[in-house]
Amino acid sequence: MAFTFVDFFTQAMAQPILFVILILVIGVTAVSGATDAPNAIATVVSTRCLTPNAAIALAAVFNFVGLVGMTFISTAVAKTMFGMVDFSGDTNAALLALVAAMIGAIAWGIVCWIFGIPCSKSHSLIAGITGGAIALNGWAGVVPVEWAKVIYGMVFSLVAGFILGWVFTKAIEALFRSVNRIYANRLFIIIQDLCAIALSFLHGAQDGQKFMSIAMLGVALSFGSSTPDSSGFPMWIMIVCSAAISLGTVVGGKRIIKSVGMDMVKLEKYQGVAANFSTTFTLLFASLTGMPVSTSHCNTSAIMGVGASKSIKRVNWSIAKSMLLAWVITFPACGVIGFVLAKLFMLFA
Repeated sequence: MAFTFVDFFTQAMAQPILFVILILVIGVTAVSGATDAPNAIATVVSTRCLTPNAAIALAAVFNFVGLVGMTFISTAVAKTMFGMVDFSGDTNAALLALVAAMIGAIAWGIVCWIFGIPCSKSHSLIAGITGGAIALNGWAGVVPVEWAKVIYGMVFSLVAGFILGWVFTKAIEALFRSVNRIYANRLFIIIQDLCAIALSFLHGAQDGQKFMSIAMLGVALSFGSSTPDSSGFPMWIMIVCSAAISLGTVVGGKRIIKSVGMDMVKLEKYQGVAANFSTTFTLLFASLTGMPVSTSHCNTSAIMGVGASKSIKRVNWSIAKSMLLAWVITFPACGVIGFVLAKLFMLFA
């Protein structure tokens, strides 16, 4: 369904809840920009290849490029988001359940941001809409085959990120063993800057499609359909979502950069390259195969793998454990919040 902003406005005048959904999509996207997007640039800042302000500006630009560019290349992630839950049934109840899901995801993201924990906005959103779908249609609201891709993506991002971080570190150490450290660091700075661009692009590609898909689902539901057209993302939605990600990164990015790139592991420049290579590969593979993964999962596991390649003691496991705890409780917490709020909202449907 290719529709202009005028089409959206006209439909929203008839069903004002669409304005609420768009505002919440902007909100949850901005929270992702503050809590998830900074992971893409954490290593380039911690290794002093870029200043925080320069890295944040770069992330803001290439999140937009990635969101738009990947949407023209592949919409596999959006198709997974559309297919994992079933919001069919009463239109008003479905729209209220969708609103409840996003409120839950935003609330959870704000709590994690306050404590400096890089929570997965992707997974909080997925858990929220799953709770909303269950509240609407019971367990029939979940499509196991598509939902399984979330589990595949989470396991893949954690395992691949850690292992590849370790492997790339060892490979770079072997290749540059006899190279003068000063010359090598100059090269590593250039590579890390390029990787920061690639990772910001891929974050926009991954998270942008997830959040745009919610806006599209809301519009489709307002027209009585529960299956949006994943090939019809209008440019105005791309601009709105990318602007929200960028705004969130500018406002809140430094807190997460400190937690991930500076407190968890102390990285040298070549280690930052290894972590970025790992995260780039993991995100690209997931985006092309339709696995909705989290940039924070990919990057933090890669950084832990890099640190562990030297010694297990090089990783600040107390910070790593707090992150893992946040990841573990995200699904049940956001799922329950989405479910309970959806049930409450549907009382007024």
